[in-house]
Amino acid sequence: MRVLSRSRLFSLALALVLGPPLAAVAAAPPVATAPAAAPTPADAAVTPLDKYLDNLRTLRTTFLQTLADPHGREIDRASGTLIVQRPGKFSWDIRPRPVAGGAAGATTTAAPASGGGAGQLMVCDGTNLWFYDRDLQQVTVKPVDAALSATPAMLLSGAVDVRESFKLAPVGEREGLEWVLVEPAGAQADFRSALFGFEHGELRRMILEDKLDQTATIVFQKVERNGTVRPAEVSFTPPAGADVIGTPRK
Repeated sequence: MRVLSRSRLFSLALALVLGPPLAAVAAAPPVATAPAAAPTPADAAVTPLDKYLDNLRTLRTTFLQTLADPHGREIDRASGTLIVQRPGKFSWDIRPRPVAGGAAGATTTAAPASGGGAGQLMVCDGTNLWFYDRDLQQVTVKPVDAALSATPAMLLSGAVDVRESFKLAPVGEREGLEWVLVEPAGAQADFRSALFGFEHGELRRMILEDKLDQTATIVFQKVERNGTVRPAEVSFTPPAGADVIGTPRK
């Protein structure tokens, strides 16, 4: 069950962003309780997310991510690092952490994981999407255009056209953040809806609701925008001895 929930947690956050990102998290409310999420006729209006992406070349951030069940109980927790180089490249490294108290009221002061597994890594090098499960020593690879495109990470990295792949709508302010509702334009997506929270134009939080009514909250910490990203940070070579499933495009 832990392996399954970690997998869901990972796919939701990218599965990006996107991002992944986190300050003091007391398990997040379900997306439905966040700012009113009714898209308006101004759906095509410029949102804080549009402005953020227009000025984004690279992004480096640490994050804390929690996953809550449909009743708001925290069932998984992880921390990690997200690196984005636009257009089309990112690295999402996630490490499991203990669930603090195993309930929705958990704080962000959880101790480092002990026996919780080595975590997972997802890398998009612009040509292929690589997924590495360290515990299983298994790598899965797909060409980018054959992988699921409607994910927050793909959105942040610029690998897809935002307005073609997603519906965006501003939904007001709450908890000191300005929120944008993001919904996949097609049915083939790994999340039902997402909220992107901005403070003074900077992305601070993402709340994603999946098709099982689970809610992932990602709080970004130590954010660096438009800094240097080395090529090795957004590329991937399967470790020696790892099983590789799929064929990368050359």
